[in-house]
Amino acid sequence: MAFISSMRAWFGHRRRIVGGFIRYKWLEESFTVATSQGNQRPLPASDQFVGYTLDAKHVAWLRVCLLIVMAVLTGRIVYLQGIRGTHFLTAAEENRIRIHAIPAKRGLIYDRSMRPLVTNATSFALNLLPNDLSRQPEERDRIIQSIATLAELPVADIYATLDEYKKYSFEALTIQEGIPLETALRLQIASADMPGVRIEASTERSYVNLFAPVTTSTPNSLAHLIGYVGKLTKNELEEKYDLGYSPSDRIGKTGIESSYEDFLRGTYGRRKTEVDVTGRERLVLAEDTPLPGRHVVLGIDMEWQRVLEQALARALRVSGASRAAAVVLDARTGVIRALVSLPAYDNNEFIHGIPRDSYAALVNNPDQPLFPRAISGTYPSGSTIKPLIAAAALQEGRITPQTTVLSTGGLEVGQWFFPDWKPGGHGATNVIKALAESVNTFFYLIGGGYKNQEGLGVETITKYLRAFGLADALGVDIPGEAAGFLPSPSWKESTKKERWYIGDTYNLSIGQGDVLVTPLQLAHATAIIANGGTAYRPHLVERVIDPITGEVQPIEPQIIGEAPVAPAHLATVRRGMRACVESGSCRALADLSVPVAGKTGTAQWSADKKTHAWFTAFAPVGQPEIAVSIIIEEGGEGSKTAVPVAREFFQYWSRAR
Repeated sequence: MAFISSMRAWFGHRRRIVGGFIRYKWLEESFTVATSQGNQRPLPASDQFVGYTLDAKHVAWLRVCLLIVMAVLTGRIVYLQGIRGTHFLTAAEENRIRIHAIPAKRGLIYDRSMRPLVTNATSFALNLLPNDLSRQPEERDRIIQSIATLAELPVADIYATLDEYKKYSFEALTIQEGIPLETALRLQIASADMPGVRIEASTERSYVNLFAPVTTSTPNSLAHLIGYVGKLTKNELEEKYDLGYSPSDRIGKTGIESSYEDFLRGTYGRRKTEVDVTGRERLVLAEDTPLPGRHVVLGIDMEWQRVLEQALARALRVSGASRAAAVVLDARTGVIRALVSLPAYDNNEFIHGIPRDSYAALVNNPDQPLFPRAISGTYPSGSTIKPLIAAAALQEGRITPQTTVLSTGGLEVGQWFFPDWKPGGHGATNVIKALAESVNTFFYLIGGGYKNQEGLGVETITKYLRAFGLADALGVDIPGEAAGFLPSPSWKESTKKERWYIGDTYNLSIGQGDVLVTPLQLAHATAIIANGGTAYRPHLVERVIDPITGEVQPIEPQIIGEAPVAPAHLATVRRGMRACVESGSCRALADLSVPVAGKTGTAQWSADKKTHAWFTAFAPVGQPEIAVSIIIEEGGEGSKTAVPVAREFFQYWSRAR
């Protein structure tokens, strides 16, 4: 009985809640015996001494809760394994398997004689893979601080790069390029304990200098036409990321490097590797070999370029000027043989990113060394436009080769006087003499007319000038070409709020006033006169070569128009330009071994500054091969400043051709 009492005291009538919803109800009874003893009676066989009960309501709740739990678990499995299965599989594969681009060796650029104008040199770069850097802020900061110290870089610059390209976390970000071998080795050893840090070998451009047997950091005019490569900007990366470019890539920025980027870049390879948890490569699973870029062969002759640049530089020193440009064009094909703009710059400075102070010095230089003035500079043409006006007048029947005009010093129209450059005039003048001596009165008359003599008029003049390639971009195969400008009555009325006067037509007829041309356009127009009327699109590249197969892809000459002038009239103009050398303002070229025909020009552009000095020519006279145009900004008279440059070049060319 004592035991029964203790059990009753332990259990009592307490209730426990298990799992929040199952209630146990304990029952208790006295022990008994199988046979009757006194007042004790045996229990039925089905009874138990101690037990519990779970009513039907609680069982129903239990079933509902179990079903809910099973539904949630099943839904989560379906979401993770089904709907998002591919995503998580890809994420897992990206953590384990990496695909890296293998840069292709960039194609080279050669001159017409296969002399290299650029080379590829071995280089090292410090790259970071943001996704492999430690997720722990302290450890991440330690790694970045360490590489900043080793590479001698500001820590802030590294963080700025990581922040700028944070959306490309799986791509290698170039922190420093052009690392010396000793520094690269030191960084490679240190990076063994730095997940996400890589030292990778690559190639970098080196641009050849015209005036040294090896590459030097000296400005030269090849920079304007070759251009340079540089790291992609963020905007460029966003535009070209889907084309296979990455944050560590380089791209052509200007010149041939830019316009022939698709040829020079090559086809990148791909390496598939398995990495460990720190991002270190453990196994190469597959690899596609990169295909090198194609070589680009220019029509430029490096020696012609060098001689022409040296001649221009001497003329600048003698005249006290500081800016000049020149173009040599193959009159038979449109291929550019020399393209010089001075001053120039050193494109090697841009390979690793030019320092801000150096770039600011270039941009703020009043002589604009970055400006490719041979194709982008626009200037009043001066008298170099007169051969085109003569061709138009002959074609329109305003004159014949025998037409004579009396030059007495100029024309007087009302209160205005339009002078010849020679006091007292040139006397009786036909078209040959007018071109040889640059007689203004002759061109006033055929361009604007006088009294009862009808001239061409502004509309007819501009029609012919456009046919010779003025006022429109010619489509040369490097960026930056300017279109030039031809004025019109409607333009003057809308821009200057003035009507068009006869004096405006006179000025247009002699290349003064608002007409603007580029040196390339003038060389192109001269080539059309020289070759009998065919307009070829000027281009620098002659052919592209596949370095693997050796296959040559020529860039064929492209005819973009025909001058609407009869061959006989163009022949008359050529005779007038030859007379300029024999007896006119180009006489300094008369004793050359190869006969040259040309036209000088002196372009007024400012009331208080010196005139621009022009000269344009073609040679040889009998079977023209090249056209040459030269301008020296603020160089004075064309015959005194530009013609000596042409003489020096033609002397060399006559020996080298």
